[in-house]
Amino acid sequence: MSTFKRWSSAVFLALAFLATLSPANRAWAVLQVDVSRGNVEPLPIAIPDFIPVRPVQTTDGSLEAIGGQIASVVSADLLRSGLFRPLDRSAFISQPQSADIRPRFANWRAIASQALVTGQVDMRSDGLMVAEFRLWDVLSEAQLTGLRYTAQPGDWRRIAHKIADSIYERLTGEDGYFDSRVVYIAESGSRINRRKRLAIMDQDGHNHLFLTNGDDLVLTPRFSPNRQEITYLAYYNDKPRVYLYNLDTGKHEVLGDFPNMTFAPRFSPDGDRVIMSLAENGNSDIYEMDLRTRRVRRLTSHPGIDTSPSYSPDGRHVVFNSNRGGSQQLYVMRADGSNVERISFGGGRYATPVWSPRGDLIAFTKIGDSKFRIGVMKPDGSGERVLTDSYQDEGPTWSPNGRVLMFFRLSPESGQTTLRSVDLTGYNERLVPTPLDASDPAWSPILEK
Repeated sequence: MSTFKRWSSAVFLALAFLATLSPANRAWAVLQVDVSRGNVEPLPIAIPDFIPVRPVQTTDGSLEAIGGQIASVVSADLLRSGLFRPLDRSAFISQPQSADIRPRFANWRAIASQALVTGQVDMRSDGLMVAEFRLWDVLSEAQLTGLRYTAQPGDWRRIAHKIADSIYERLTGEDGYFDSRVVYIAESGSRINRRKRLAIMDQDGHNHLFLTNGDDLVLTPRFSPNRQEITYLAYYNDKPRVYLYNLDTGKHEVLGDFPNMTFAPRFSPDGDRVIMSLAENGNSDIYEMDLRTRRVRRLTSHPGIDTSPSYSPDGRHVVFNSNRGGSQQLYVMRADGSNVERISFGGGRYATPVWSPRGDLIAFTKIGDSKFRIGVMKPDGSGERVLTDSYQDEGPTWSPNGRVLMFFRLSPESGQTTLRSVDLTGYNERLVPTPLDASDPAWSPILEK
């Protein structure tokens, strides 16, 4: 657990804007990326290795090696977004000599680069590493942004994710999502004797760690929106029990035994409550638990089966699926259980709805034509779009900026389950690497600065 604590609690001691051009010059830089277009015409961007200010060897490698690794991670993050095309480094005519020196823009225009990232790394006398970068508009020869990070050398990967976020934010006008994590269920063994463990990793699949040993069956983990906590369902002595896991301390806390639980809880936007589906006398309804008092309140009371609740980001509404109308459909109600309205009318059945952190869309699993697909619609049910078309795609979870979805896919040929990501255009689908089969992903909020 000590390795995970060091990784998860990285302290960035300094964050500063690095300006070398006048505000007037920076203002006329107009390089932008349209996030609604996905991987259509991705922006060519050059990301050379970050230069070591001096040759220093750390316990995590030389500064030269770390500088190259930071550039590689930044490139990989931006490439996966579908909005950027990092250029092959073998095409570079020259290499930056320092992040402080103004680039020779003609050399970068010659290889059709529209944006350029220059960076450097150094070590302080107290053992902390300093990494800084500048983002340049090659066409207008203007600096767009520049930041400096100070952290432990072992946290170079997280520094890279934060730099990628800064570049993404400056060029798209949207929040980044790379400095985040994913908790999921790691699966192994045969289908009749399946071992399921709680696992966590960076959003790109690195820094992987198992959080449970697999002795008990675990299901459907969910991140707290504002704390380093995860709630999940585990079968202890063959009975369902809800746990709260603190990522900073590594401690598991029992929220309660729920023998009639039909779907694991999700957090409220303030992190003080969880919402879940419980069955009584063969019928499932939606309940809410106050985490401070452990008081449970019933929100729905209907002969139909109500499951899979998810709060809106303002906490005022809840989306869930129910068969109260005859087939499994999506419904929205107020957070107190009033004003229930059906929102799905696109044919087929709908399951596992989850509200976007932006509040503008609801993701879901759509079941029809012997397939499970991932789709989105507006909270009023309009604008439905199906983003994937595979045999069995389930369990969508949103990136922190609400622009990308992660889900899990079952292959009918191999029986393997894998994690995938797809943007809102549906064009940019990516495999998320995991060491074992994987299901039930849950994306964290952006990590604290």
